[in-house]
Amino acid sequence: MVPLEAVALSHDPELGVAAEAATLNARYGQLAAHDAIALTAGELYPGKAALVSSFGADSAVLLHIVSEVDRNLPVVFLDTGRLFAETLEYRTRLTDLLGLTDVRTVTPDPSRLADADPHRALWMTNPDLCCHVRKTEPLQRALEGFDAWFTGRKRFQNAQRATLNLFEADGRRIKVNPLASWSIIDLKAYAERHALPEHPLVAKGYPSIGCVPCTSRVAVGEDLRAGRWRGLDKTECGIHVPAEADGSGI
Repeated sequence: MVPLEAVALSHDPELGVAAEAATLNARYGQLAAHDAIALTAGELYPGKAALVSSFGADSAVLLHIVSEVDRNLPVVFLDTGRLFAETLEYRTRLTDLLGLTDVRTVTPDPSRLADADPHRALWMTNPDLCCHVRKTEPLQRALEGFDAWFTGRKRFQNAQRATLNLFEADGRRIKVNPLASWSIIDLKAYAERHALPEHPLVAKGYPSIGCVPCTSRVAVGEDLRAGRWRGLDKTECGIHVPAEADGSGI
């Protein structure tokens, strides 16, 4: 567990978020997932931390850990309006199973969608802008009032994530990756140990699951995220990309 003598680091704008993240990594960068979540939510940013979850292929593990630390921790779920029905059903199932009390389903602004994607075909002509309108903008609204947020990203997922730290600077907030160092074997072992249900699409060849138009099956031997935006020079939806580099044109 986190040592009782651990000293909380306040969210000090004068310090600078990048320096704050560096300090946190130097002090706590090797913490186990449970301890990182407990420290962040309970001591560093009490009442100011949230988990952002896709309720996707391997989301159950982090959601379970959070439920053990604090079932009342806010969980933000981005419903883009283009998700698989199985994902929506999985969200409900896991929420009930884990006893999560504050799952917040966030949707895009209707007027923004009407203006940017009136025919629901923006994903074909400008997928970066589609992700920006359907995910990045709603997330920024949902995170207002929070100083830190948890993600489920892991280093093994792709080259862009290979050097993930536990703590990152993310604009005015700290982003925390409790499972950064976990392997596929670690995830499977944890899920089996706690009898966590698998997302129903995983067995059908979807190891990474996003919106219906931009998610396809993955063949044996392919990168686990190869089915996301297949054929495009795109590997992230934008919520984990600096605003000036997300390709949305915004």
